[in-house]
Amino acid sequence: MWDTAVFAFGTLFASSSQQNWVELALKFFPFVVFLEAPFFLLVTAGMVKYGLREHRPLRQREAYPRVSCVITCYSEGEDVGKTIGSLAQQLYPGFIEIIAVIDGALQNGPTLRAARRAQSLLAGTQRRSLVVLPKWQRGGRVSSLNAGLYIATGEVVMALDGDTSFDNDMVRNATRHFDDPGVVAVAGNLRVRNAKRSLVTRLQALEYMLSIGAGKTGLSEFNIVNNISGAFGVFRTRFLRNLGGWDAGTAEDLDMTMRIKQYFGRHPDLRIVFDPHAVGHTDAPDTWRVFFRQRLRWDGDMFYIFIRKFRFNLRPRLLGWRNFLFVIVNGLLMQLVLPFLIVAYTGTMLFTMPLGVVMGVLAFIYLAYLAALLFYFLLYVVAVSERPRDDVWYLGFLPLFPLFAFVNRIHCSFSIMAEMFMKSHLDSSMAPWWVLRKTKF
Repeated sequence: MWDTAVFAFGTLFASSSQQNWVELALKFFPFVVFLEAPFFLLVTAGMVKYGLREHRPLRQREAYPRVSCVITCYSEGEDVGKTIGSLAQQLYPGFIEIIAVIDGALQNGPTLRAARRAQSLLAGTQRRSLVVLPKWQRGGRVSSLNAGLYIATGEVVMALDGDTSFDNDMVRNATRHFDDPGVVAVAGNLRVRNAKRSLVTRLQALEYMLSIGAGKTGLSEFNIVNNISGAFGVFRTRFLRNLGGWDAGTAEDLDMTMRIKQYFGRHPDLRIVFDPHAVGHTDAPDTWRVFFRQRLRWDGDMFYIFIRKFRFNLRPRLLGWRNFLFVIVNGLLMQLVLPFLIVAYTGTMLFTMPLGVVMGVLAFIYLAYLAALLFYFLLYVVAVSERPRDDVWYLGFLPLFPLFAFVNRIHCSFSIMAEMFMKSHLDSSMAPWWVLRKTKF
C-alpha cells in the first residue's frame, strides 16, 4: 500500500509539472475548499473565543424560571420513562413541569402506559410535576408540540424527543442564558447514546461532536447558530407564542429557527444561543440502511425549507446581514450546491485524468481534510467538550471520517434531487400524509 501511495503522489507531481499554474491550482486546491475553509476558520475562532470565556467564573443567578418540558412521544414504549426520569432528577432548584404528549395514543398504548407509570419516578422529588396528555388522533410532531405549548405554564418551554435522556445539569445550564433578555432560544447539545453498537453509530457520534458540539459552539459566538435541534430545543415561551407556535410540515426545527431569525434584522439584540454543556443523549440509526433513510429525509428537508418555503424571505432586511450571508453561504452553497459540485468534480477527474493522477489528487485532498479535522477535533476536546476523556478515544475513528463525510455528500445530492422532483417531504414519518398534504408548501 505504501508503494502505491508513493507511486500515486509521484504520478501527480510528474504530470503537474507539465501543466500551467491554473490547472495545478484546480488540482491541489479544488474550489470546494474555498467554500469550506472560511467556515472552518470562523468556527475554530468561535471555539477559541468560547474556551477563553468559559474559564471566567460565572456570576450568581438571582432567579430560576419555571420550565415546561414538552416531550413528543409516538412509539418510544418504555424509553419514554428514561426521558421523564432524567428530567425529574434534574439538579435545578426551580419548578419543572413535564408534559408528555402521546401522539396517536389509541394505537400507542404501550407508550401511553409507560408515561403514566413514570409518575412513580417523581416520588421524593420537589418542585416537579408530570402531565400525560394523550392525543387519540395522530397529528404528527408539530401537532404534539403545539398541544404541549398550549397547556405549558413555564416561562421557558423545552421541545424534547421521547427517546432522549439528559444530563442532570441540563436544565440549569440551558436556562441560565435566559437571564439575558435578548436570548429567545437555546439550542441544546446532542450526543449519541448508542454509540458503541456499530461502526455507523460510532461515526455518527463523532459527527455529532464535530458538527453539533464543536460547530454550533463556534457559530453561537457570532449569533449565527444554524439550527435548533428538534430533539432538544429551548425557547422563551412568550416569544414562541407570539410566533404562533410551530408551523405544520416537516423539518419543524429548521423551520422554527428560520422563523425566529426573521426578527433579527429589525431587532439586532435578539440571540439564539448554543450551550455545549446542556447535553441530551439520543439513539442514532445503527445500520447503514436506516442511516441513509434518515439522511434522505434530513437533506431533502433542507431544500424544502430553504427553497420551497423561505426563498422569498432570505433577505438581509429580515435576517440581518450577518445571518443573511451565513444562510447564503452555509445553507444554500455548502448544503445544497456543494454536494453537486463534489459529484461533478470527482466525475470530471475520473473521466479526464489518468488514474494515478486521480489517486494522487484524492489522496492529497484526504490528507488535507484529515489534518484540518485533527486540529478541529483536538481544539474541541480542549476548549469545548464537557467529557474530554471520553471524547479523545474517538481519535481512532478520525481517519475514517473524511470518507464518511464524502459518502454523505454524495448521498445528499441524491436526497436533494428526490425532494426537487418527487417532493419527498410529503412522505415523511414526522406526520401522517393527510396532514402533510394539506400544508401550503
